Amino acid sequence: MSENQPSQIALIQKLLDDRDKLYQQVKEAQARVAELTDKDASYKAYEASIAAKDADLKVKDAEISRLGAVIGEKDEKIQKLISQLEYLKRKLWGKMSEKSSLPNDPRQLEIDFGEGKLTEEEKNAAKAAAQEVEADREARKVTVRSYEKKVPVRKPLSEKLRREYEELYPEGYEGHEDEWTIFEETEKSEHLEFTPPDIWVRVTIRHKGKHNPTGKIRTAKLPVWPIARSYATSSLLAELTCGKYFYHIPFYRQRQIFSQLGFEIPQPTIESWFHEVADLMRPLYYEIEKMILAEDYVESDETTIPIVNNEKKKAVKGYLWLARAILKPLVIFHYHNGSRSKNVALGFFREYQGAIQVDGYAGYDILDKLKGIIILCCWAHARRYFDRALNHDKERAEYALYQISLLYSVETMADEANMSYEERARLRQRLSYPIIKALEAWGLTEYNKVLPQSPIGRAINYMLTHIKQLSRYTMDGRYRIDNNLVENAVRPVAVGRKGYLFCGNHDAAEDAAVIYTLMGCCRLADVDPKKWAKYFFDHVHDYDDDYSKDLTELLPHRLKEAGLL
Repeated sequence: MSENQPSQIALIQKLLDDRDKLYQQVKEAQARVAELTDKDASYKAYEASIAAKDADLKVKDAEISRLGAVIGEKDEKIQKLISQLEYLKRKLWGKMSEKSSLPNDPRQLEIDFGEGKLTEEEKNAAKAAAQEVEADREARKVTVRSYEKKVPVRKPLSEKLRREYEELYPEGYEGHEDEWTIFEETEKSEHLEFTPPDIWVRVTIRHKGKHNPTGKIRTAKLPVWPIARSYATSSLLAELTCGKYFYHIPFYRQRQIFSQLGFEIPQPTIESWFHEVADLMRPLYYEIEKMILAEDYVESDETTIPIVNNEKKKAVKGYLWLARAILKPLVIFHYHNGSRSKNVALGFFREYQGAIQVDGYAGYDILDKLKGIIILCCWAHARRYFDRALNHDKERAEYALYQISLLYSVETMADEANMSYEERARLRQRLSYPIIKALEAWGLTEYNKVLPQSPIGRAINYMLTHIKQLSRYTMDGRYRIDNNLVENAVRPVAVGRKGYLFCGNHDAAEDAAVIYTLMGCCRLADVDPKKWAKYFFDHVHDYDDDYSKDLTELLPHRLKEAGLL
């Protein structure tokens, strides 16, 4: 019995273990059965949990994207600041301190060369050039002599004016001539009279007749008027067009003038004439564009023109671009939806080959990277920056202004000597270019001593940023030291917009650009705009059907050369 006891205990233990396993299996089975009985609720809870997790992931993804954009902007800004810092370090404190970005030979300015030091030889050349220019200044000085103030004398009236004579006799002479002896000696005086403009109606009567040999009945041909089915003649259109776009008199003021003369012109009628006139001039406008872009040296600028925005219910700022040919009396105004984007300059000059002189506006920078285009900058703009800095840093500003004045004195030397383009270029390379190199070296040295955002800091920065473009005028005697000529062409727009205030829409602004172009060409050719406009309206339809004729014959300077104006 004792021998079987261990085996019985082991069996009992095994049975107990099996019972426990069965019990656990039963419990698990019961739990599983409970889960299966409520599977729909479990499934819905499971889906809700997944949806909550998806929503949470979307929020986190959006936050991650926002943070990534912020980090990207900061990285870009940091890289930009690092680049600027490295540039300033190289320019001001590093190994490249007091180095020039200009090549030794001004003829190499077209190419972006590396930087070289300003040697002692170059410093001496700059000093010698300045001394030579100063000596020429002294030689050209005129001593103003003291004089006594004279009584002003009225100048005689022009002999070109028409004269009407009237004769006056002593009181009591008329009716008693036999009692008087009139001397041959007389006293004559002249006074200027003015007759207001006259408006009148031209009535055209066309007769009919029968040509007996052929039996055909014919009527006199109707004259070709500038605008079909309109009572506006060439003289009236010339008066209105030149009044607004040459003499800056808005249409509504001209309507008042015509009203005082006895005739009312409705505003819609004038506006329709304005569009028709622009359409008549547009083919010649495109010819001017071709001629200017065929030149190898132009000046370019842009100016504002207010445009009515119907959506915003106000006038917004638009831009007119213009280009002026320097060697021909041609200028063109270009309007592109009022934009000042660099894409406008890129589109207008996309096929241009040559030099473009500008004021330093960044929109032209992309053109400097195109093959065949050279960008020149304007010393008048650089001088303007230093002039504004006089009250802030008089010593530095006066030094820079004096050096720039030496550059202009070189131009005066060339003008007075009536030098050719080749001689002028050689004079600039001998005198102007060494002065420019020395002025750049001075700017690099002084820039780290001033506040960058101060007036003198901005002046020096403008000069250093555009120093290559500022120096390129020395390459060719045809190039000018500044772009004042194109800025003079801008002024009529600046004066005119103060009168008419705004353009009604983009189409009106584009039409204005066309008319301003032709009026500008009249001004450059020194032609009476009313005479040119009348001749143009009288003859523009001569070119409608005969394509062998050259439309550019109607340009102001071409008509002047032909003796027709």
